[in-house]
Amino acid sequence: MFSLLIQVFILGFGNIGIDLARHLRPFGVKIIATKRSWASHSQDSSQSNGASVQNGSRYDLVDEKGCHEDIQEFASKADIVVCCLILNSETAGTVNKSFTSSMRKGALLVNIARGVLLDYEAVLYNLESGHLGGLGIDVAWTEPFDPDDPILKFKNVLITPHIGGITEYSYRSMAKVVGDVALQLHAGCPLTGIEFVN
Repeated sequence: MFSLLIQVFILGFGNIGIDLARHLRPFGVKIIATKRSWASHSQDSSQSNGASVQNGSRYDLVDEKGCHEDIQEFASKADIVVCCLILNSETAGTVNKSFTSSMRKGALLVNIARGVLLDYEAVLYNLESGHLGGLGIDVAWTEPFDPDDPILKFKNVLITPHIGGITEYSYRSMAKVVGDVALQLHAGCPLTGIEFVN
């Protein structure tokens, strides 16, 4: 099914994408990634949310870089596409019929970001046609997830209840942020260390 060198397309190379690339690199995969602007973070900070890389830049993790205009081309090259995009009005539905149709036949689609980044009908269609080799999602289109959803009938679908990022490290990190913010609020200081996401 896969060539000897597996290509993983990280769609959205923010902090989660960087961490994913860091974990994938030891497996010898080719990592291709897209980001709105590579220049916006050209200066690597070794203190940035634990996403730094020893002995080099976090961007050294990527074998081929692209921007939003390249997503279909990158999807056509990848054995595995991992959606790590933030959700906003521009990104909702990014993984649509055109995108999924551009993916290699038999490629795997993984969504670890937000459910509505994937167009439900497009994913269902490509699972039914056999174009998608499999689907792994840690988030659903609607929550709570409908246990009778037709997507669940496929043997090549793996879904977790939005717990894929739950680790001892993540709990410790969350606890530290909450504690730091509580101390800042108590002291009347400006809030730091918080990232507002959707």
